[in-house]
Amino acid sequence: MFPALERQAWLDTAASAPGATPVTSALASAVASWQEGSLGAADWEAAAPRARAGFAHYLGVPEEHVALMGSVAEAAATVAASLPSRGGTVVVGDSEFRSNLFPWLALEARGYRIIRVPAGGASRTESLAAAIDEQTALVAVSHVLSADGERVDLTWLRAAADAVGARLFADVTQSLGVLGMDLAASRPDYLAVHGYKWLLCPRGAAWLVTPHYDELQPLIPSWNSADDHEYFGGSLRLAAGAARCDTSPAWLSWIGAEAAIALLAALPATAVERYCVDLAAAFRDGAVEAGAIPVSAGPPSHIAAVRVSDPDAVGARLLGAGVRARMLGDRLRVGFHYFNNDEDLAAALGALRG
Repeated sequence: MFPALERQAWLDTAASAPGATPVTSALASAVASWQEGSLGAADWEAAAPRARAGFAHYLGVPEEHVALMGSVAEAAATVAASLPSRGGTVVVGDSEFRSNLFPWLALEARGYRIIRVPAGGASRTESLAAAIDEQTALVAVSHVLSADGERVDLTWLRAAADAVGARLFADVTQSLGVLGMDLAASRPDYLAVHGYKWLLCPRGAAWLVTPHYDELQPLIPSWNSADDHEYFGGSLRLAAGAARCDTSPAWLSWIGAEAAIALLAALPATAVERYCVDLAAAFRDGAVEAGAIPVSAGPPSHIAAVRVSDPDAVGARLLGAGVRARMLGDRLRVGFHYFNNDEDLAAALGALRG
């Protein structure tokens, strides 16, 4: 299903996924109909709500809890703009991905206090939980941060947030599609994910999931936000459910997303997680034996990052071995999806050892 894997070991899904044939075929069919003039705008428009339904079923949540977004930043900004005006404290990691950092920093102009929790000797979970107090209104966190591959314990943070009446915003872009999450136990108030990484979607298809949809106000009200989906005139009456925050869908993104979610839904989720986490663990063990230094002290995931002493040489050897991985300064980052195998692992470790 992944023609790109015939030419290379793809260990860079934390940046973007290779194109899966069911996804690229759906896109090619749409582009062909566009080119020959047989496309129907109504049919293309319908792909987004179908992708909403497929995603809700895949995640196991009510469809009315799911809003269609263009990015995680849009999802976070939607939540931030809908928070009460009375202010409070937002707890977020100092090294968070900026799409899950800058929307919260913008709240300072509305009187919110932002606590940026530095990385320390403790796990990210422990550091964030320690910063939560009676003033905390919201905790924002990535389930897995691609800079180091550490997995946060969302259930632990849920309990810490519940103790003070705070809400939990979880960005699962770097985990959903590989790692499971106990939604019944972690109960994120807001869950955001961009699909172009581990969910194998085109870029531009993202979701915001929340039971608090009736509190949200759309950032960009449009005919997509309305309850009647008429085009002209009328009064703004927001749609029922989280669809009130839908933005105008980029048609091709959602055509691809619909196919990608159908593919992922057919995979054995428990086996996927175990398989990918085991590959990452084997890489970390082999990398340490080769003299590399792990960069995370917290619970591991399917993403592994290690510090190397000769990053330029390692990067050149990876390229020469046909390994698609990511050098981040002196860090080598790899990530394992269900399409990876032991040969990919051996190629990465061989390049690391030289």
